[in-house]
Amino acid sequence: MKLQLSCVVQGRSRLGVLKGLGRTGQHSLEVPGCLLHTQLGTVPHLTQDTLHTMSNLPSVSQVTLSHIAEHQEALEEFKDGFRKFAGLHDTVLYCSLHDPATPCPTGHTTSKTVSVWGSGGRIELTVAKFMALQKTVQPDWYQSMADGETWPKNTSRKRVRKSVDRSLAHLDECLLVHHKSQELESVEVFGVVEGGDILEERLRSARETAKRPVAGFCLDGLQTGCMDQALRTQLITAVTTELPEDKPRLLQGVGRPDEVLACVEAGVDLFESFFPFQVTERGCALSFSFHISPELAVPALDEERDTAGEALQNGDLSLDDQTQMTSFEINLKDERYRDDFRPVVEGCGCYCCKNHQRAYLHHLLVTNEMLAGVLLMIHNTTHYHAFFGALREALANDEMDLLKRRVLGERKD
Repeated sequence: MKLQLSCVVQGRSRLGVLKGLGRTGQHSLEVPGCLLHTQLGTVPHLTQDTLHTMSNLPSVSQVTLSHIAEHQEALEEFKDGFRKFAGLHDTVLYCSLHDPATPCPTGHTTSKTVSVWGSGGRIELTVAKFMALQKTVQPDWYQSMADGETWPKNTSRKRVRKSVDRSLAHLDECLLVHHKSQELESVEVFGVVEGGDILEERLRSARETAKRPVAGFCLDGLQTGCMDQALRTQLITAVTTELPEDKPRLLQGVGRPDEVLACVEAGVDLFESFFPFQVTERGCALSFSFHISPELAVPALDEERDTAGEALQNGDLSLDDQTQMTSFEINLKDERYRDDFRPVVEGCGCYCCKNHQRAYLHHLLVTNEMLAGVLLMIHNTTHYHAFFGALREALANDEMDLLKRRVLGERKD
């Protein structure tokens, strides 16, 4: 895995390509970019065949131990790894600890264990069990085990320091097992940077993690709802200064377009694409403008977009209320769409927008038809990944300010 940067804009925003991905190194991923969010290897609501009718999908799929750990025995008996078990197409597999779309309870970590939450409840992982799972899953890269329970507000400095110490100890143990394991010989490890909202601990975690032989870095404990954007940007900016330029930085738990833009400007390379799934689960459709050309911009025709999620612009959404609608989407369950025969987004080339109207999606949603989730996920996934394409284009053309005005709806009259 090697990150090749083509330019760094205004000293922070990085444009480039992550090359040499996968066991044979044939895959690449453009940055800034995002991973493909899956649950048990499948993008929610979509079959693999449906998914691969879509273009410009990321080459990396994210799976999580919170979904996989309870299937460890079956995978061990299967012996050929999770990719083949799940019937995945040719994709790079990244294994993280938690599902970013599902906040997990706190208070279940010790100096020796962390916990993940599957459909059957809590599963406690030691380093030995964690590494046994990695050998069974056979990912292309994985996040090291870490104590990330410092995101709740008012977490003490002592608890944050303990989190950093534990995460570094877990990383050292994981690397020791990793380098002795033939099954993980061509697999990469990402170290996890913790530190809560305390700058000194963030810097210590970043410096110490960077000393280890890791391929990249996961920035944890900065997810939507745990702190406001100004503090998140300050911490990320400080942390990325301590990290090597030639290794990627993956931010966990942040997906809203406004937050993505701010974090890219602070030096983040990669994101988890769970946001389209959350929007779909709300019965909503992404409808925000990101095209630089004015004639391609999504018109602000929906009053709902202008008011929904207004309180969220400052990052004050709590982790316990991730179901709240944001200002980047429209609620198609609303009665106003009952006789709205426009596509979800004018000019969108996805299957949903080319073949169906808002009124039809409204009908599917209010009658609880399963097709609603399928069509919404097709549109939301397409729209979200197209936003990242526009983000890279804006960086290449030095038009980030214009892109921000488009995304945030700050248009001149």
